Amino acid sequence: MASKKVQVDIGGRTLALSNLDKVLYPSAGFTKGQVIDYYVRVAPVLLDHLGDRGITMRRFPDGVEAGSFFEKRCPSHRPDWVQTATGPGDRNGEIGYCRLTEVAAVAWAANLAAIELHSPMARARDIDTPTMAVFDLDPGPGTAIPECAEVALWIQEVLEGIDLESYVKTSGSKGLQVYVPLNTPHTHEHASSFALAVAQVLEKAHPERIVTTQAKVARKDKVLIDWSQNSRHKTTICVYSLRARPQPTVSTPVTWDEVDAAVGGAPLSFETDDVLARIDEHGDLFAGTLIVEQHLPAANR
Repeated sequence: MASKKVQVDIGGRTLALSNLDKVLYPSAGFTKGQVIDYYVRVAPVLLDHLGDRGITMRRFPDGVEAGSFFEKRCPSHRPDWVQTATGPGDRNGEIGYCRLTEVAAVAWAANLAAIELHSPMARARDIDTPTMAVFDLDPGPGTAIPECAEVALWIQEVLEGIDLESYVKTSGSKGLQVYVPLNTPHTHEHASSFALAVAQVLEKAHPERIVTTQAKVARKDKVLIDWSQNSRHKTTICVYSLRARPQPTVSTPVTWDEVDAAVGGAPLSFETDDVLARIDEHGDLFAGTLIVEQHLPAANR
């Protein structure tokens, strides 16, 4: 069957959008048109965090309950106004990653059913210098958001003890992510070693709750602090990205008060309409990660 296409103007660009009524979230009845609409509406804040980074798209052509694939190399059929940036690449050499620098580019990616947008720690102009460090909290069997929230508060306490400001967001899936904005010269190795050191200190203090190894056998009833997301070659789900869950949940910045409440069981999951309403009410709770300048403690030699 031929796809149904409609011509639209977005930000002065003409796009041919296809199959807008195709359901990409079957459990929620959420369509491709609604995915595109969300990304267009959130783009004014999303672009602040995404537009200067080469991104990896996770595409779900037949919806979140079907297969998906990660696309690092920006498709050759992209419009000529969709920019690219050289990224870490793969065994075949350098890769030109997509840069989504304008609202129309975000809509174009959404039209490819790029439901998830993953971004690196570094900006495209300097891929060897991370602008932030991240602690990715992944709940193992027997744990969930309340346990992740507890661990996030422990991380915040350690960071405050060395005068580092931190920001937190939901992964949009099962966990949380704590970010330390840097915006000063650092290496990926420095960020990784720092995150590992903090994680190991907390693992020693709370061995019943925290694990730092990826081994699945070690993760039952524990939260993994994944420090390895600071690698130069890795990407993490971008703030304000949709996730491929049964409902159209979003990786959402939250306040530390909300994290504290989540330890006691308060919900900490947000869908598209929730996120847009939160932006209207609070602005961009993740804006500080773009401007706060901090220095990690010197790496051990």
